Amino acid sequence: MASTPRIAAPGSTRPTAAGRASPARSPETEEAILDAALAELLAHGIRRTTASDLARRAGVSRQTLYRYWPDAQAVFAALVTRELVRALPPRTPEPPSLDELVALLVETADRIRRMPLLGRLRDTDPELFGRYVFTRLGSSQRAIHADLAARLARGQSQGFVRAGDPAQLAAMVLLVVQSAVQSGPLVAEWLPAESWTTELRAALAGYLGGAS
Repeated sequence: MASTPRIAAPGSTRPTAAGRASPARSPETEEAILDAALAELLAHGIRRTTASDLARRAGVSRQTLYRYWPDAQAVFAALVTRELVRALPPRTPEPPSLDELVALLVETADRIRRMPLLGRLRDTDPELFGRYVFTRLGSSQRAIHADLAARLARGQSQGFVRAGDPAQLAAMVLLVVQSAVQSGPLVAEWLPAESWTTELRAALAGYLGGAS
């Protein structure tokens, strides 16, 4: 998934090509555009939605939308990043045991698996689903990986996560969970939702608690 453009800090300005300062970007306007993108995606899918549709639903002009993102596809990429990062659990209080850490990870994975946004992408635009979520190392994957690595490092310091490079452990956990989320519907005949969470919990507990 492509990384989103850098957001200017509230109250700041950006130089234009002619050297003049453009108006500051508003976090409220940015959220309104992303909220509009979510509503349009759920209602119509990505392929049928244009920048004009997004601007109209957000209540802004196309020129305003283009100050934030270059096109509708970039807005949708930013939307996926926002929704996945929002699904991350709070950082405190930290789980005090491997069982509780794994339960937190599985709960988060299950919440992502059930997200209407991902279901809509999977059903209507499977190619874009893979591109936005799983085939590119973008902002959401980097944020999730960083969060995982920090949690695993703290688990190691408390003695309930096995030894190893936390970044490498986090990368493997990310691969396992992404595969489980992406391919879960394909094996629903053998692995219904309740069993999906049980087996994912067993896989993660075995990996993170095993001998180094």
